[in-house]
Amino acid sequence: MKPQKYQSPPSFLDKGNREKSHGVKQMLNKPLQGKKVAVLVETEYIPFEIEHYKHKFPQLGAEVDFLSYLWGEKKRTLVSDVDKPDKPIETMEVDKDVKDYDPNDYDIVLMSANYCSIRLREIPPMGSLGSPQQLQTPTAVQFYKKAMENKNIIKGALCHGLWILTPCPELLKGRKVICHTVVLADIHNAGAEFVPDPSHVVVDDDLVTGRSGADIEKYFNTIVEVASQR
Repeated sequence: MKPQKYQSPPSFLDKGNREKSHGVKQMLNKPLQGKKVAVLVETEYIPFEIEHYKHKFPQLGAEVDFLSYLWGEKKRTLVSDVDKPDKPIETMEVDKDVKDYDPNDYDIVLMSANYCSIRLREIPPMGSLGSPQQLQTPTAVQFYKKAMENKNIIKGALCHGLWILTPCPELLKGRKVICHTVVLADIHNAGAEFVPDPSHVVVDDDLVTGRSGADIEKYFNTIVEVASQR
């Protein structure tokens, strides 16, 4: 399936007298009205990606929660990715711990890009040695795993985001995806089918993946298109 730029679902457009129907206009203007979105995020997030979710989902009618680890605190300040010495640091405050939320309460679950997924795979308690038997125990891994097991939830992973699933290779095996080349070896070894689509976005039923943060616009529009048809 080749993703296209988001357009309002045809079923809404084909209804007669839509100009006179307030309800249909609302659906056209806000195709995600009433839907809930969970975004898993951590330090080293990409600011323009998070800003996209913060502003555009509400504009389309959706409610967005940004979930992370609070490590026993009431809130945390996350720090943005810095890849150049002169790049300014940005921050965002989170006050929702992923352990307190159920993915089945959401219509869309997204794993944010860059190294957020790596940090969210940390085996608790912080600083422990861990073990291979504990790879699936981090709360964020469990959250995304449960979302993957529910076909009614649209899942999204941009750039490095699929790293959140490498502790659960059974959920990646056979799935058609695209990702950043930094992650490709791990995704391939987990059994996923890499699709080098020139659009940089791949849709495999309930899973939408994008190659990198630079593809946020196309990736976001595709998620909206898929979710609005559910």
